Amino acid sequence: MLMKWQNTLADKDLIYCDLKQVTTAFSANLTALPYAIRVLLESVARNRDEEITDEIIGELANWQAAAPTGVVPFKPARVILQDFTGVPAVVDLAAMRDAMVALGGDAKAINPEIPVTLVVDHSVQVDCAGSPGALAFNTQREFERNHERYQFLKWAQQSFKDFEVVPPETGIIHQVNIEKLSNVILSKTDEASGKTVIFPDTLQGTDSHTTMINGLGVLGWGVGGIEAEAAILGEASYFPTPEVIGVNFSGELPIGTTATDLALAVTELLRQEKVVGKFVEYFGTGYQKLSLSDRATIANMAPEYGATCGFCPIDEETLNYLRTTGRDPELIDTVESYAKANGLFYDASHLPTYTKTIQLDLSTIQPSLAGPKRPQDRISLEAVPADFTASVTAEVGPKGFGLPATELEKTTPIHWQEKNPDLAYPDTLKTGDLALAAITSCTNTSNPFVMISAGLLAKKAVEKGLKVPAYVKTSLSPGSRIVTSYLEDSGLLPYLEKLGFYNVGYGCTTCIGNSGPLSEPVTEAIEADNLLVASVLSGNRNFEGRIHPLIKANYLASPPLVVAYALAGSILTNLTTDVIGQDPAGADIYLKDLWPTAAEVNAVIDKYVGPEAYKETYAHLFDANQRWNEIETATRDCFDWNEDSTYIANPPFFADLTRELPQQGSLQNLTVLAKLADSVTTDHISPAGNIAIDSPAGGFLKARGIAPKDFNSYGSRRGNHEVMMRGTFANIRLQNQLIPGSSGGVTKYHPTGETLSIYDAAMKYQAAGDGAIILAGKDYGMGSSRDWAAKGTQLLGVKAVLAESFERIHRSNLAMMGILPLQYLAGQTAASLGLTGEESFTIPLPEEPQVGQLLTITATKIDGSQQQFQVKLRFDAPADIRYWKNQGILPMVIRKKFEA
Repeated sequence: MLMKWQNTLADKDLIYCDLKQVTTAFSANLTALPYAIRVLLESVARNRDEEITDEIIGELANWQAAAPTGVVPFKPARVILQDFTGVPAVVDLAAMRDAMVALGGDAKAINPEIPVTLVVDHSVQVDCAGSPGALAFNTQREFERNHERYQFLKWAQQSFKDFEVVPPETGIIHQVNIEKLSNVILSKTDEASGKTVIFPDTLQGTDSHTTMINGLGVLGWGVGGIEAEAAILGEASYFPTPEVIGVNFSGELPIGTTATDLALAVTELLRQEKVVGKFVEYFGTGYQKLSLSDRATIANMAPEYGATCGFCPIDEETLNYLRTTGRDPELIDTVESYAKANGLFYDASHLPTYTKTIQLDLSTIQPSLAGPKRPQDRISLEAVPADFTASVTAEVGPKGFGLPATELEKTTPIHWQEKNPDLAYPDTLKTGDLALAAITSCTNTSNPFVMISAGLLAKKAVEKGLKVPAYVKTSLSPGSRIVTSYLEDSGLLPYLEKLGFYNVGYGCTTCIGNSGPLSEPVTEAIEADNLLVASVLSGNRNFEGRIHPLIKANYLASPPLVVAYALAGSILTNLTTDVIGQDPAGADIYLKDLWPTAAEVNAVIDKYVGPEAYKETYAHLFDANQRWNEIETATRDCFDWNEDSTYIANPPFFADLTRELPQQGSLQNLTVLAKLADSVTTDHISPAGNIAIDSPAGGFLKARGIAPKDFNSYGSRRGNHEVMMRGTFANIRLQNQLIPGSSGGVTKYHPTGETLSIYDAAMKYQAAGDGAIILAGKDYGMGSSRDWAAKGTQLLGVKAVLAESFERIHRSNLAMMGILPLQYLAGQTAASLGLTGEESFTIPLPEEPQVGQLLTITATKIDGSQQQFQVKLRFDAPADIRYWKNQGILPMVIRKKFEA
């Protein structure tokens, strides 16, 4: 039979892995386990094999809250990709087919072992905004720019089994995932018995905000593209058995607050609690009062608070959401009966045991923003002007720009050209003025309450005659077509459009840096005096250099607050007390005059957000886009690479691959390529945003005859390693301490002392046969799960990264690319050890390294003197050691295919 601990669901011919049997077999208590651990246990027990042993299952069944032990070999039920990170993953799969053939194997041995869905949502840019033609213009430009990538994805769709593509102009991956793709409980046919097996939906995704699905009671999180590829190919993902932090919600949200405010408060709270690498699970009386959309908003931001996931157990609200979104009644009945039968349905009378429990009274939540550079830096609404003022002169860092006080007095003229009668045209632009206001990203556009709130606020503003200043670039990026459906049907969309919030595209736009250009008069005004301007967006990320290269202060806020700030035109406006504008009679208008009541919002939801709307929206999920349907591509087992393509190229990861394991030895005389401080994000490391003309990547494209206007973004060119390796560590806000006072991807080339781009220096080191090392501070690699942050690092010749601490996903990605993740011992830093970055490093490695082993490093200074100190080898599971021995997980998978 399929599994050792099976049972049959009452009144249904369905079998499942019975958690009660599993825990009884190992003398464990099921009700004491957090729900997220129960889902992990089900997966591990159901997939029991030679590697997933009874010992591993028993250790997880007896999960120790205070100090969990062991590792979890997790095999997700499916993988979800977005196009920015999905394209390079599929490129690697295509390259692996070539490698199999080159080694005498069968190309078709490389194929998904589990269902894979790729959602094309990251390629649309806000080139046009504030006009009725914005959507048509942006989507046309999207297909023009990305034809090669889309043709490649069409080939993959036709050539790989269990691989489906949701085409452009459909919605944001996480919103489509929660509204349509996930059934909560999945099924498949057991080949041995012919019976139907049901089990929880679990997934990994190549976007860190995959965690949004946890709001639906589905366990999932973001991984790097490399780890996702391994899961696609049937490899287990190994990670240390997690601690689980329980968050007990009590009370209920006050009038005037939103799920966005709650998500920002949770992010601030849990960052302080240091939940990196841990699971978070929500429960309590307040939890049961939250809508599923509100839960999804909180779960979405797990990467911002640092947790692997923020899990929301299945309950009646889960079933209500499945009904609202038009899921099949039989499926909903199965979800309920299975979850209750297998201990996965929320039971308030039996509280699980958590590693730690944190209390949060929802009634204490206040309207808030977060910024100006990090999502965890929450600011109450009334404190925003003072906080911005302080940040102008504060020391350069997460809360400071290091500018003189006179910066606050700066003004510069704006030379307008054409004028729109719906907008106001001030003569000057000032410090703190809003250059961009965007309703964007999965976090909030999936939540009807906040979207309808924005529409109602816009309606009241228009009715009172208010206008948005013309210097504010306004945009609306609906998370899926359902948003357009209920905004149109309710009559709210025209009011948003009247304020400039026209639909600019269905996808991740401003939140990932696809904000497009500002108007020429505004661009000229900002550049003329290097003006410090701001943006407000309903996204989840506001790291430096991410939103727009000309906008340094970026704030996260709910959609209605985005509209309110657009009307105010400045981050220095105190929305709680200041006048936003005047009506035609000259009467002052305040935010309180515009803010909709909960009753008003819920009346719209009840009337326009229901099953029929969702069914109609998703009736043709995979074939509704005619442009996509018309793309033609040859169907072959191996992809026909175009040598002239600057979008898709065969990567060099398998150039020297042999069937035998390579020899691995100690690392000698590694040169410091970059010395970095705390909170270096994957946005700092990985290529993202627009490609600068004078950057190494820009130079490469110009040499290939590409005009600057056609450079497109790094994200769109993630399938070409030549572009991406040149853009690694090229972020304009990166501060390399080897070049004090620098900003951007530059470093000191040690043999000559000259300043070079990090790419050029890395190529010189490689040409000389020298390896490199990165020195970093705390939380290295925090942020999005960008696989190129690890791939690009490897291609630059970096052999090791030594940091004070790592974000979970990036540490895993480094190990999977064969790069050593090393961590200073507690209390030690580069500063305490006197490391300047001028040293060379030798790292002795045993033939059989161990998980968490201490290594002794030798640092040789310029004068020849040597210093030795110990570091922790951050191999967190035996699988990390196997990756290193194989020089990466993908070569390991190919070798395993030949052993099979």
